Amino acid sequence: MHHSAMKSEVRRLIADGTVLPAHPLALDADRKLDAIHQRALTRYYIDAGAGGLAVGVHTTQFAIRDVGLYRPVLELAAETAAAWTRRPLAMVAGLVGPTRQAVAEAGIARGIGYHAGLLSLAAMKSASENEIIAHCEAVAREIPLVGFYLQPAVGGVILSAGFWRRFAAIDNVIAIKIAPFNRYRTLDVLRGVFVAGALDRIALYTGNDDHILLDLVLPFELRDNGVTARAYFRGGLLGHWSVWTANAIKQFEMCRAARGKDTVPADLLALDARVTDCNSAFFDVANNFHGCIAGCHEVLRRQGLLEGIWCLDPSEGLSPGQLHEIDRVCNEHADLSDDDFVTANLQKWLA
Repeated sequence: MHHSAMKSEVRRLIADGTVLPAHPLALDADRKLDAIHQRALTRYYIDAGAGGLAVGVHTTQFAIRDVGLYRPVLELAAETAAAWTRRPLAMVAGLVGPTRQAVAEAGIARGIGYHAGLLSLAAMKSASENEIIAHCEAVAREIPLVGFYLQPAVGGVILSAGFWRRFAAIDNVIAIKIAPFNRYRTLDVLRGVFVAGALDRIALYTGNDDHILLDLVLPFELRDNGVTARAYFRGGLLGHWSVWTANAIKQFEMCRAARGKDTVPADLLALDARVTDCNSAFFDVANNFHGCIAGCHEVLRRQGLLEGIWCLDPSEGLSPGQLHEIDRVCNEHADLSDDDFVTANLQKWLA
């Protein structure tokens, strides 16, 4: 499937930039799929105004592959979304593993109706950049790709600007989620895309949960051999946006409205630090991100969107002190939540 065959409204949605929450996995106390709350989450993101969903990604838990849930979870999200709204949504499926697995997952996602695949390279740690490029090219023959620079703390591979130039030259790459949580490595991706001459084709999406709003509003000036270009992050594909999503979309629209202006409102710049403070608690930065999935679950549990914070791995949960930090940011930044929105719609989503 080539991106030229994608529905024009979906292709334009991705290119222009949108909010793509990374969809969590709803489990019951037996750590089995909780379809009721899984559907409720999908409906919540759609009604909040998300431009699409990323399913089968890190926030969905990579271990869904080990328990036979990859296809069922992707199907449930796609079927729920199609039944819930008529507006176009960009559906992105997470793709992982060595080449054979990633290609197979791309085929599954394409068959279900997903538009693109977010390609994790965590399984390629021991591979050379030449081997990783060949891997990406093989998967791109199956489905349009969203590249993924995952931070090393949760399994990512450190990659050069030269790699990203070669990756951006792959014709079926339509976007890149840049999430190394590192400004130098973030610039490596932007430079690589610029040197490849692909800024017009490839939409840049932030996954830097420590720098969300500034990524979305500030320009990046790129230079190569006397040529200068100005680039912007078009949207975000974020685990952080799996919670308080209705408010996150308001923040995204504020950033988009401020983009390209001579001045950026000081209040918007200051808001970036508050969002980062919330993320530090939700993502368990104090414990090197060990509780990042459980932390998002806890916020959703408090709203009634999940029944518990269970993960597939019984050892994965909140870290010592994390609950106190979540209490703190929920109190200090209560105006950034969307509790009222969820309360008003929860029973409809759970029906």
